[in-house]
Amino acid sequence: MRTLLLQNLILAVLLIPAAAGEPSIPLWPNGAPGSEGKDSKEIIEKGSNGETKVSGIHHPSLTPYLPAAEKATGAAVIVAPGGGHRYLAIDHEGFNVARWLSERGIAAFVLKYRLARETNSTYKVEVHALADIQRAIRLVRSRAQDWKINPQSVGVMGFSAGGEVAALASMRFDSGNSGASDVLDRQSSRPDFQALIYPGGSRIIAPTKDSPPAFLACSYTDRPDIAEGLANVYLAFKKAGVPAELHIYSTGGHGFGLRESNHHPVGSWPERFQDWLRESGFMKSE
Repeated sequence: MRTLLLQNLILAVLLIPAAAGEPSIPLWPNGAPGSEGKDSKEIIEKGSNGETKVSGIHHPSLTPYLPAAEKATGAAVIVAPGGGHRYLAIDHEGFNVARWLSERGIAAFVLKYRLARETNSTYKVEVHALADIQRAIRLVRSRAQDWKINPQSVGVMGFSAGGEVAALASMRFDSGNSGASDVLDRQSSRPDFQALIYPGGSRIIAPTKDSPPAFLACSYTDRPDIAEGLANVYLAFKKAGVPAELHIYSTGGHGFGLRESNHHPVGSWPERFQDWLRESGFMKSE
């Protein structure tokens, strides 16, 4: 009995990072299009490294991490964790990142999007996951005044599979429908900037002159399709005339995310992202 109580206490402590944000906000309170009849609960489990993995997402949502009012810089980032579209690595590619950003005056929102490659999934990356992040952008922009956000400084950040979703959102967007009955659909779905951290699907990333500016990061020791692919993506941004900044760290492998235990140079990428936001004019002066 004591062992069970201790396990429950440890689990509660491990879940504190998620609870540190505001309550999650459903993207579609009346149900997401394409998820009709799917009412099973999310599956939350711990990986062998003790980090949380989430799957079985049928009710996509945002968990806000809002900075103190006096620290707010006006910038906002929607964070899409990776996990191969089979689960979300929601600690080191989600909650940890959002907490770090909010502590520095950047509003952050962890996105739970639908997963196209988990067993028996009926979802598609380019349909349902894309719809989820587009909806998230519209939602954040619609509440910019309440959350002390500059509606022209709303960006996306994605890791691995989440990077693919963020990249899709940065290629497929619209300016909103002013006559829509749903007030969120009246908002633009175009991100003002994109941060792609070791993104998957680099072959599909095709910047145009209208693409949002990009912050790109990976490690030399990642898979060739990631490391070499991201170098080619940077050149594509350059060719399209879109401002971009690329960091390729010598070590780090795939999935380095943000962990307190990572003291290697690759662990400094959040500071470089903050510098880039500031230099690009997406943060008001501190």
